[in-house]
Amino acid sequence: MAMVVKNNMSAINTLNTLNTNSNALSKSLAKVSSGMKINGAADDASGYAISERMRVQIRGLDQANANTQNGSSMMKTAEGAVSSTVDILKTLKEKVISAANDDKTDADRAAIQKELDQSIDQINDNANITYNGKYLVDGSHNTSVIQTTTAMTNQMLNTSTKATTAFTDMTDRNGNRLNIQSLDTVTVSFVHQGVTYTTSFRAGATVKTDGTIDKATTHSMSSLLTLANAEFKAKAEGAFKGKELFSTTIQTSSYIGKDVAQDTVKTASGENALTISSAFSGISGQVSGFTVSVSNTKGQIQKSINAVLDNFDESIRAQNKSEDNQITLQIGTKANQSIRVGLTDMRAEALGLASSTGKTLQVGTQAQANAAINVLDNAVQKALDQQTTIGAIQSRLEYTSSNLTTSSQNVQASESTIRDADMAKEMTNYTKNNVLLQAAQSMLAQANQSSSSVLSLLQ
Repeated sequence: MAMVVKNNMSAINTLNTLNTNSNALSKSLAKVSSGMKINGAADDASGYAISERMRVQIRGLDQANANTQNGSSMMKTAEGAVSSTVDILKTLKEKVISAANDDKTDADRAAIQKELDQSIDQINDNANITYNGKYLVDGSHNTSVIQTTTAMTNQMLNTSTKATTAFTDMTDRNGNRLNIQSLDTVTVSFVHQGVTYTTSFRAGATVKTDGTIDKATTHSMSSLLTLANAEFKAKAEGAFKGKELFSTTIQTSSYIGKDVAQDTVKTASGENALTISSAFSGISGQVSGFTVSVSNTKGQIQKSINAVLDNFDESIRAQNKSEDNQITLQIGTKANQSIRVGLTDMRAEALGLASSTGKTLQVGTQAQANAAINVLDNAVQKALDQQTTIGAIQSRLEYTSSNLTTSSQNVQASESTIRDADMAKEMTNYTKNNVLLQAAQSMLAQANQSSSSVLSLLQ
């Protein structure tokens, strides 16, 4: 090899090796100090991009899990309010049953009325519960609702029963006669806006003005509603004064009506049944309770008859028109990965316990207390339906949280495989690169000394 001084190639080559070893040592040091084998896109461009996408997904999953847990807390708040309302309604039913017993004096019923009024006021307080400033069960977060009408269905009467079927000819679901006699008294009671209306008539005969009985006269469910409407028109006040509360068209098929989504509602069995509806839609027009009672000429209640005849369950709940104001819980990392929860109105008026003016359900007389029993049954059913909805959402949120936690862990494990450093391997590489750097430094010093040998030729 020629002896040159201008270009010391040995030193240059050794310097390049030194720089390479220095860069390798720097990378090893970064990996060892950070614990990651990919510290930037330069280390592994595709691996870095995949890892960063996974990190975005992990953070999204963790936030979705936090959303789920916050949503669960919100639902627990709502459930607590509704649960308290259910407990109050249980107590109220005990009270109205007590008030319906004629061992009570007027003073006793007045005392019960005071307790009932306070409890109804507490139900309104429950409905105004908030979470982070949001009202939950006051109806402000309901689903999209088309204003609906109260519908009450009796599925205990025979499927062949018509609106015009005489009471004296009625049979139960199995075809057994109810044995309602012509001179039996039928009493119908119903509650609207906290006011109880009651009227009675002979089941199958009308007493003439001269005291004789017109046995040719027969009464049916249709005539019962006619008499109920007459009672309402005579006593209703305000916007309902002089109007009829019931639609006299009684459904006698499996069709019941339209629900809040305008979907057709039919009987659960698909068989024919009697359905009575309010003539007014919305909460203000709802019929809170509908009670039919038959007693014989001795004034004794015909329990076996009433068990069938007085079996009108609320099949469609009256609700006011509402836009879609459901609570949206974002429980995923993508758009529209959410759960929507509609919470109905749990205030006293919506439950049929009070009017818009504050007039509450009355138990001042035995008749009022008796009618109030069915009102409380309907109110309990409304509250339980809401409680069931909330409970189902809570259960779903628990599964969702568990799934999100598992997903986050799995993605984290995958990201770790791509990005985390094998510390034993990296320490080995670090030690190797450190030794090579020191060796290159030593050899560079030797290479730099080689040019000095040319001086011997100049002496």
